[in-house]
Amino acid sequence: MKTSKDLLISVSIIASDLSVMGSSVAAFDPHAVDLLHMDVMDGHFVPNLTFGPGYIGNLRKNSSIPLDVHLMIEKPEDSIEKYIETSPWCITIHYESTKFPVRVLELIRKKGIRAGISINPSTPAESIFDILEYADLALVMSVDPGFFGQSFMDMSLKKIEKIRDFIEKNGYTGALIQVDGGINKDNIKSAVNAGASVIVAGSSAFKDGRINENVKEMKILGNR
Repeated sequence: MKTSKDLLISVSIIASDLSVMGSSVAAFDPHAVDLLHMDVMDGHFVPNLTFGPGYIGNLRKNSSIPLDVHLMIEKPEDSIEKYIETSPWCITIHYESTKFPVRVLELIRKKGIRAGISINPSTPAESIFDILEYADLALVMSVDPGFFGQSFMDMSLKKIEKIRDFIEKNGYTGALIQVDGGINKDNIKSAVNAGASVIVAGSSAFKDGRINENVKEMKILGNR
């Protein structure tokens, strides 16, 4: 994967009204919003239930902005092909959700899609060190997955730093670090300083309905 030093903002659509998102994304400026973050929840790995590959495929028809698919589901190996068919920018699975993370990551990569591995707040950063060579992106959850509107956990910054240092030490120069949960204009710079280059923004992006303006402002604050 090509190394990118640019800060990317992935707007989490579950922070808005999913029933009208098809028409809403048409107003998103692709020069501001880099990615559409798709939180897939199955009601098992996390308590909540959102949407599946059908919804993602339909949404993709309404915007040129690349999709950032985050699978919060048990045994992603059972349904991964359906998500691959949506042709997203990246598909991220959870380390805790499968006994076969390497197998799933390799399958995603073979289809020409970026493969991401995510860890929950209670999972040590070191848990994914041995499999980072099979991933293009490491996603650090800075809140418990499946519960919208939580506050950012400061301990996540240490995790980001550990993963950043491991990536640099081992020469995985193409790997990106993403952070998801509670990111806003006040703490985005701390996340970027720790090593994150892909920021998931939910309520902070949709505040007052000013998506494009909010995202642009977050980029300015994160790049300072």
